[in-house]
Amino acid sequence: MSGSDQDGFTPTGTIASAGDRRRVVFATVVGTTVEWYDFFIYAFAAATVFATLFFQPMGEDFAQIVSFFTVGVSFLFRPLGAFLAGHFGDKIGRRPMLVLTLLLMGAATTLVGLLPTHAVIGVWAPILLIFLRIVQGISAGGEWGGAVLMAVEHAPKKKRGVFGASPQIGVPIGLLLASMMLALMAQIAPGDAFLAWGWRVPFLLSFVLILVGYWVRRSVEESPVFTEIAERKEEARMPIVQLFRRHALLVIVAALVFAGNNAVGYMTTGGYVQRYATDPKGPIVLDTAPVFWVVALSGVTWLVFTWLGGWLSDRIGRRNTYILGWILQLVGVFLLFPMVNVGTVWSLAVALVVLTIGLGFTYGPQAALYSELFPASIRFSGVSISYAIGAILGGAFSPLIAQAIFQNTGSTTGITWYLAGMTLVGLAATLLLRDRSGIPLGPDFEAEQEKSPIYGLSKA
Repeated sequence: MSGSDQDGFTPTGTIASAGDRRRVVFATVVGTTVEWYDFFIYAFAAATVFATLFFQPMGEDFAQIVSFFTVGVSFLFRPLGAFLAGHFGDKIGRRPMLVLTLLLMGAATTLVGLLPTHAVIGVWAPILLIFLRIVQGISAGGEWGGAVLMAVEHAPKKKRGVFGASPQIGVPIGLLLASMMLALMAQIAPGDAFLAWGWRVPFLLSFVLILVGYWVRRSVEESPVFTEIAERKEEARMPIVQLFRRHALLVIVAALVFAGNNAVGYMTTGGYVQRYATDPKGPIVLDTAPVFWVVALSGVTWLVFTWLGGWLSDRIGRRNTYILGWILQLVGVFLLFPMVNVGTVWSLAVALVVLTIGLGFTYGPQAALYSELFPASIRFSGVSISYAIGAILGGAFSPLIAQAIFQNTGSTTGITWYLAGMTLVGLAATLLLRDRSGIPLGPDFEAEQEKSPIYGLSKA
């Protein structure tokens, strides 16, 4: 079946109506929101309570570093999730992987909320905590690729950026919900009560959210691109092997694009700013609840500018939108700690709101950019693995690195230069890529998709 609808969408395999596409957008937003709500409440708890509850025998300062390390260790297992989900996503479809990753994340998060502390079961407490964080990492590694492909491969050609922004905005919505829940619990159960039981409630709430996400994701149709590949029996036999044989350099460049965004984003999503602003022994000491509400506010602005980034990329191209985003992100990086160090809730709010403007413009177009970089038969593997490697190089240990820099220098200046350097890495990687906005995504156009988008190369 061929032809184009009024939006410029060329169907491949199955025709998605406007209603079907809206259902896909809703499913990717809801599912990604649930996944990242789970991921963020762990990061926030690691910044505020896990050092005391699970790692206290290591000493206060080292316990906090180890607590941040457990945030990062999950990133080391994202590539495993990306490899598994990419392989089976290119073999059996996008939708089954979306459902499975959602269930894995929800189960791990709920069990964290039930986990006894070190005071109750000793060394088994941190061991089990780290194991559940690893499960979260495997799930997160497989989640993103499936969500963005379901959105982008259903999208009209001229609206891939804004459709692809739908799973992207699930991340700031997850940040918003996680921050609000923790802020609420910090008010309901302040002080020792929050340490005793208040922190568990947001984890246990995940069980309810997971049921909603599961129901929504089961209701969507498979990606039309994969449907056509399956009907032709053209699934890649070993998609991971083919990806690295033909496109290894492209994977690295794409990963560096995300690393530049992720390192900076994890100053808030990884919990570092929250810890820095509330540490009783730090240079500024703000109450926990207002800080979480400020982070929730930054989740709103991040959401808005992520959507705008996707929308703008449909008009001026992915590459140009990214370049604008990197400039704005660099401004936010240099303002971040000088504003935070003013020591008021309002200055913290200004710092995080300004930062999320650039973060949105370097995150909103990512789904469409990545989807247009890789051939249809190995696309799930390509986008998932690039994303997972970028997360390791960028956000995995940025809170830990920031904590180590501050403990060794007593200043945030080194943190600022570290974040600025990562932003410039993302900019440099973006400049290496040609803009492929609007390239056909279906399996009929693999020859065109195989042409390297890296300047100076005819093949990846």
